[in-house]
Amino acid sequence: MRIVLLRHGKPDIEFGKMRVSELGRWIDSYNSSGIDRSHLPGSEAVGIANECNTVVCSDYLRSVESAELLGIKEVKQIDPAFREMGLPYGDWRTPKASAIVWASIFRVLWFLGYSSNSEHFSAAKKRAFYCAGKLQSIAQNRDSVLHVGHGLMNRYIAKELLLNGWQGPANPGNKYWGFGVYEYKAE
Repeated sequence: MRIVLLRHGKPDIEFGKMRVSELGRWIDSYNSSGIDRSHLPGSEAVGIANECNTVVCSDYLRSVESAELLGIKEVKQIDPAFREMGLPYGDWRTPKASAIVWASIFRVLWFLGYSSNSEHFSAAKKRAFYCAGKLQSIAQNRDSVLHVGHGLMNRYIAKELLLNGWQGPANPGNKYWGFGVYEYKAE
């Protein structure tokens, strides 16, 4: 059995400067953005994706459009459970900084327990556990499954797969179009 965890392509959104109080609107825009169609997947990603018998995506447009750019003809399941782990933010008045700087700061705060305007870290880990189980079930029935997902969620799904005896990398890939292949050999 095989599960491929693949990160979506580059989102079509600006990463400009903003105040923390503007981060919530930017997160909403990021989560509804599609893919930058000038940033295509490599042949290795296309090849591994098209070897899979079924495809699962989150309901974010960047996930679904990435599957299309990979040449996938049919996405079997589009499920909000596979969304990226939520990013908290505050409503504070601050100087402007890039979206990447604010996202990095708030992701660290999230790991430390801050979850304002977002799901809690423990809830996100439970969701990853659920998603890993769902992918394992699909792989058991279909032999192979491609999950076109998101960086952090893919990493936590990978952790669960490894804990359940699957073989593959600890990190399925942080870069756009990066992926990890997980295999389970029944004894």
